[in-house]
Amino acid sequence: MTLTPSFRGADVVARVGGWDHNDTNVFNRELSWLAFNARVLQLSSDTEVPLLEQIRFLAIFSSNLDEFFQVRVSGLQDQQAAGISTPASDGRLPAEQLALVRDIVTDLVAEQERVLVHEIMPALRKQGIELSTWHDLDDDDQIGLSEQFRDRIFPVLTPLAVDPGHPFPYVSDLSLNLAVVVCDPRDERKLLARVKVPNTLPRWLRIGDADRFVPLEEVVAAHLDQLFPGMEVEEHHAFRVTRNADLSDALDEADDLLSAVEYELRRRRFGRATRLEVGASMTDEVLDLLIGEFDLDPSAVYVARTPLDPTSFNEIADIERPALLWPEWKGVVDPRLQPDDEPLDIFAEIRAGDVLVQHPYESFSRSVVEFIHQAASDPDVLAIKITLYRTASSSPIVDACIKAAERGKQVAVLVELKARFDEAANIGWARRLEQAGVHVAYGLLGLKIHTKIAMAVRKEPDGIRRYCHIGTGNYNHRTARIYEDIGILTADPEIGADVADLFNHLTGYGREIRYSKLLVAPDQLRHGFEALIDNEIASGRGRMILKMNSLVDSQMTEKLYEASQAGVDIDLIIRGQCSLKPGISGLSDRIRVRSIIGRYLEHSRIYQFANGNGPGESATYIGSADLMSRNLNRRVEALVRLDDPRTQQRVHEILNVVLNDDRLAWTLASDGVWTRRRGPAAVDTHVRLQQLARGRANG
Repeated sequence: MTLTPSFRGADVVARVGGWDHNDTNVFNRELSWLAFNARVLQLSSDTEVPLLEQIRFLAIFSSNLDEFFQVRVSGLQDQQAAGISTPASDGRLPAEQLALVRDIVTDLVAEQERVLVHEIMPALRKQGIELSTWHDLDDDDQIGLSEQFRDRIFPVLTPLAVDPGHPFPYVSDLSLNLAVVVCDPRDERKLLARVKVPNTLPRWLRIGDADRFVPLEEVVAAHLDQLFPGMEVEEHHAFRVTRNADLSDALDEADDLLSAVEYELRRRRFGRATRLEVGASMTDEVLDLLIGEFDLDPSAVYVARTPLDPTSFNEIADIERPALLWPEWKGVVDPRLQPDDEPLDIFAEIRAGDVLVQHPYESFSRSVVEFIHQAASDPDVLAIKITLYRTASSSPIVDACIKAAERGKQVAVLVELKARFDEAANIGWARRLEQAGVHVAYGLLGLKIHTKIAMAVRKEPDGIRRYCHIGTGNYNHRTARIYEDIGILTADPEIGADVADLFNHLTGYGREIRYSKLLVAPDQLRHGFEALIDNEIASGRGRMILKMNSLVDSQMTEKLYEASQAGVDIDLIIRGQCSLKPGISGLSDRIRVRSIIGRYLEHSRIYQFANGNGPGESATYIGSADLMSRNLNRRVEALVRLDDPRTQQRVHEILNVVLNDDRLAWTLASDGVWTRRRGPAAVDTHVRLQQLARGRANG
């Protein structure tokens, strides 16, 4: 594995990856994802990132890794257990992939621990922020924490014995636990117990009034004698288990999707264990017992030499030290959406021409949320339709839909119940909406509704007009502050007719719908996208810039190879997984791949074709779809063509910034190595787009 630390200057800043050696024309999907997370990890050691943001990247890296084991590794283990001998697109069998994953993850976690201990913690100490252990504390500190234990912690702890009369207790997914060995002084029997570290309390307990913290589990461990009175506590060890969190394929055939998802969520709690993380002090005896109880192969055990569950470092990153964080950014308001004298009439502005907004640089609340709010309160709006994939716990958009229904408008909401890890929240939203009289639909069997579309149908003097929003991100005002996404607000009649047809298809019945300006998966998107690539091939001077989260679909990869061989010039901007190997002579020598990793999560999908509308006539699409098999075949997605010259120019500006970035950009080589360089232009995508947004807002 290649993973080198960062340093300042014009030379190579960092290199990650390079472990995916094979003779095929594609990179392995799982290893490509690990390379993405390695790029995230590198930001934790980047001295140009504010210190508390560095430790937050450690937390993000760990959170990403948790989900990787919950879903991707669990899937590989299922394939191996089922004896599946079909190789992945790169020729590797599940067992081979699992072995490589273990080796790479072990190295990455070791690097994470090194960065924490040798870089971040010393830097924190210089700023007066101390991450301590119980044994580091003086008597006064320990006394103060003992009082906290007595008053706040002890009442919520439940020790669970493990013996013939008490079977091994259920251990929930990603929970932090202590395995405790006690000795009964009467007969000197050694007994095992489990103590769950409560997730209802802060993981890092403040010591006094200073920015000094100690892990909760160490405070619990120091007081185990109070949980086992009359026993001798001989040893204790932290552990954490990860379980399979993927929902059953049976959902695709369920008669009652809502009830089926609720059942699967209950079943998920008891999903098969897929990873066991343990503290370095754990004895072989206790470890063997846990391996047996969780029915794990020893290769699924990962030993940590720093506190388990680094996702808790978000608590440290959230302390009030503004100088150690990125400067606060509040999304500006597009000049067209901030009138000087009169209240905003958002429908009038949209009628005057498409409005393109890019979040978080521009305010989500003053654009998308305002659109739905005005639609809910406008007496001339007859109907509102919207898709919800992931939304916030307190959603102003859901509130607006409920208000609209209460005012007698026709409101239809497509709630995707199978949005991974948001299933329970979406069930709650669905029931609340239904109680308010909203028409709630759950989509199509076998397909996730992933498209991001909304429509308001309005009665106007010249007839009925449809106003639409089509975007790349979820209708979630919280994630809109940290996810980079774009969307358009439009009254284009052709787009309105397309969106209306799509909603009717999703809530009713229909086949062979012909869309004018939308490319919709799973029926038309793949074919339409291939036709756009064919246009570039046929032109003799083809050019494509494609920005997405992931490229792992084998057919699309081969199509891009075909285009490169035909002379088409291709820039791919891919945040995460990439199966395509760029820069191979005779195959992909006209393809370049870069990735932007920084303050904001790059999430927009933008597809620009120099000859998409015919020779010399460019076409630009935005929407919800990545070039992944699941997006093209098993999800409802929509890309919309941007025809307004102003929106086209805005998108061109965005892509130009990204392609000139020499601060956040990584480039991919044909051997799988990602390289980050410092260049002379000093273009930081996120800073530059902030500047451009502020300039537009200020006129």
